[in-house]
Amino acid sequence: MKQKDVFGFYLFHRRKAQYGSFLGGAQDLKALPTGDVERLRTRYDTILTEAEAGNPPRPCRPGTRGRIKQSPAGNLIRRLREHRNEVLRFLTDLRVPGDNNPAERDLRTSKLKQKVSGCFRSDTGGDAFAILRSCLSTRRKQSDDIFNSLVLTFQGQPPMPQLEYLI
Repeated sequence: MKQKDVFGFYLFHRRKAQYGSFLGGAQDLKALPTGDVERLRTRYDTILTEAEAGNPPRPCRPGTRGRIKQSPAGNLIRRLREHRNEVLRFLTDLRVPGDNNPAERDLRTSKLKQKVSGCFRSDTGGDAFAILRSCLSTRRKQSDDIFNSLVLTFQGQPPMPQLEYLI
């Protein structure tokens, strides 16, 4: 398997696992059933084993010292195996999202602002923008009305985050 194939295969099965995680969240479970988790972990290990067979580690050359540079696919496979529990954390703790899309979405507006205008005119302006975006993002994630949150903030009564989301 080439690196592209390894990653695509991995993502396909990760999506299947996320779907199972989503269904568990819809049923108010704290984790997926143990049998489902073990089946998905076994499938994950099988994917990595198949990928390793197609991307064997490069052998050491006689007379050289140090680590041998591995292929990008080999490095990806090694890291996915070493960090197996962290990669699959969303299976055992349904509070953990299966991807990082919300975090990337939070950064997108800052990057867009940087691309359009090049930068902020002052550090104070950049700090104010970051604080405002952070507060709005938190309100949105807590399914709060953003307009009313802004009105309350400008009236000097900013809404406070709900603690159960912070734990």
